[in-house]
Amino acid sequence: QVQLVESGGGLVQAGGSLRLSCAASGRTSSSYAMGWFRQAPGKEREFVGAVSWSGGSTYYLDSVKGRFTISRDNAKNTVYLQMNSLKPEDTAVYYCAAGGSSWYPGVATSYDYWGQGTQVTVSS
Repeated sequence: QVQLVESGGGLVQAGGSLRLSCAASGRTSSSYAMGWFRQAPGKEREFVGAVSWSGGSTYYLDSVKGRFTISRDNAKNTVYLQMNSLKPEDTAVYYCAAGGSSWYPGVATSYDYWGQGTQVTVSS
C-alpha cells in the first residue's frame, strides 16, 4: 500500500505561481512512477504531468508545457508540481497518483494509488 497526501493548493491570481507537493508513504513508495491529474467542476479528470521513478523522464499535457514542471525527491518520498503563469482554466482539484506495473503516463487507469486532492483556484 502507498498513501499519498497532496498539499500546496490555494487561491492565486492569474499569472501567479503555486507549488504542489505530494508526500508518499508506504512500502517502496519511491519506486513508483508518479503523475498529476486535475479535475475541474463538470469535467472529466485530466492528465497534467508525470515523472518516471528515477526522475529522468517527464511528460506533460500540451497546454501546461513550459508553465508546469514536475520533479521528485526520492530521499523525501515527495513529488512536486511547480505551476507558473497560472490561468483561470487551470482551476481544478489536483490529484497525485502512483503508477502501477502497467503504467502509462497519461492513462488514469494505469495508476494504482491516488491522493485526496488539493484545490487550486486561479482568479482572473
